[in-house]
Amino acid sequence: MRAVGSRVRPSRHVPTADVCSMRVFYAGNMNYIFPKVYPILDSSTIPVEGRAEFLRRLGGSLADAGVTLLEYRNKTGSEAELRADGAILRAALPAGQVKLILDDRVDLVEALGFDGVHVDAGDATPAEARRMVGADRIVGTFGGSESLLPGILKEPADYFSIGPVYATMTKQTDKAPIGIEGVRKLRAEAGPEAVLVGAAGITLATAPLVLAAGASVLAVAEAIFGAEDPAAEFRRWLERIGG
Repeated sequence: MRAVGSRVRPSRHVPTADVCSMRVFYAGNMNYIFPKVYPILDSSTIPVEGRAEFLRRLGGSLADAGVTLLEYRNKTGSEAELRADGAILRAALPAGQVKLILDDRVDLVEALGFDGVHVDAGDATPAEARRMVGADRIVGTFGGSESLLPGILKEPADYFSIGPVYATMTKQTDKAPIGIEGVRKLRAEAGPEAVLVGAAGITLATAPLVLAAGASVLAVAEAIFGAEDPAAEFRRWLERIGG
């Protein structure tokens, strides 16, 4: 992956401060550049019947389509289900080609061979997640909605999700959509270095607007996995906004 447009690297020094704002950023995964868009595979889109074969085919097709980062989110399944799904996804999306992020379950990251974890309020803290997964894996967390969470940029996270940008049906939230102006406001608060991931309700039509407003990366669930052919849809995203 190459640096394109507004994508940013986490800082290279520990600690590093923006000269103007004196905000301190975590200096982890400094050789990794996030893609402009990555899919969030929510368990609600995975069928019960033929689940394993569905995941094998889906994972293989997404890898072939150019996916280099994917988050697997399963907030209701058993640990056995998460382990089974995770093992299939890891086999279908090879390490070294695709980085896999596990939602919430930092305790399973190592066992599944995943590349990182996303933690929100109520899960492990970013600091706890970092201690558990180490310096070489990705840790992401929620950065804010109407404004950045106090002190969030000092947490040892590699990226900060912001939103919901638009209304969403794939993740329960009591937060109102922040829209394009909300993204712009959060970028101004965060400064230029923080990796801000715009999430929720983003479509191919609105994606360029969200990036232009200041999101470094887009995380997309329904717009990709609600399509008849998710891999073909992801290719359309790459053609429109780049990889």
